[in-house]
Amino acid sequence: MSGHPVAGTASPAVRRRGLIARLARARATKPGEIYGVPGAGDTRLLSIATICVLVFVWWLVTAMGWVKPLFVPSPQAIVGSFVSILQNGYTGEPLWVHVGISTARVFGAFLLACLVGIPLGLAMGISPIARGIFDPPIEFYRPIPPLAYLPLMIIWFGIGETSKVLLIFLSVFAPVALGARSGVRSAAIEQIHAAYSFGATRWQVLVRVILPAAMPEILTAMRIGIGFGWTTLVAAEMVAATSGIGYMVLSASQFLQTSVVIMGIIVIAAIAYMFDLLMRLLERRLVPWKGRM
Repeated sequence: MSGHPVAGTASPAVRRRGLIARLARARATKPGEIYGVPGAGDTRLLSIATICVLVFVWWLVTAMGWVKPLFVPSPQAIVGSFVSILQNGYTGEPLWVHVGISTARVFGAFLLACLVGIPLGLAMGISPIARGIFDPPIEFYRPIPPLAYLPLMIIWFGIGETSKVLLIFLSVFAPVALGARSGVRSAAIEQIHAAYSFGATRWQVLVRVILPAAMPEILTAMRIGIGFGWTTLVAAEMVAATSGIGYMVLSASQFLQTSVVIMGIIVIAAIAYMFDLLMRLLERRLVPWKGRM
């Protein structure tokens, strides 16, 4: 028998070359498919599955008694604490009062930080004079933990609401202002020159060119800032507070009520997550071009 291949068959090398040729002639990849837009794709089912797995592991660890309830209460205990506080309140106050007071403190400070920080950040990005004046104090206090200047807030403003709101304000203000300053650099110089060439004033350039270009980073800075605000809430409510979720968590920890502590943490996380979803919705409405340019 000869060593030549039988008619109608192809050698492995020929088949490999044919496969490579077919792959080379394949259709173009769609955006988001395999190697498309970075991060594109729906992850909701994967996220839900991950949460279910984590809750199951949590239940299994507590059900098997591998960890004492003092350290990690069971999911049933957390739900029981939530229902009990929802029905009977905590320290004489209903749960919605604690949630409302803490939410008012955080979002009041957040709104004030945005009203001051965004215009100041834009001014710092546009004017070297403003940047030279305000950048040093912001960069000086920004890395300092809020607990470090909490005593000063008490000395200067007492133990009332002012010191609590101001402490949260300072934690939110720096990321918002610096995000707005950084966003100014997103405006292309060609767009600015084009606007001036059509007769636009400095104010029109700021409002119609620079501000829209800076909006993606401003919104991202706002999301980061509100996270710092909720982080600082517990520290703010350490000061002579008699209500609020942070107060509830701290008070429960002193009596080793771990289920109430974890329940309060979950409530804080849920409120913060809902606000984050709202900010994502605003991003899609206000800056639909983000991530597509």
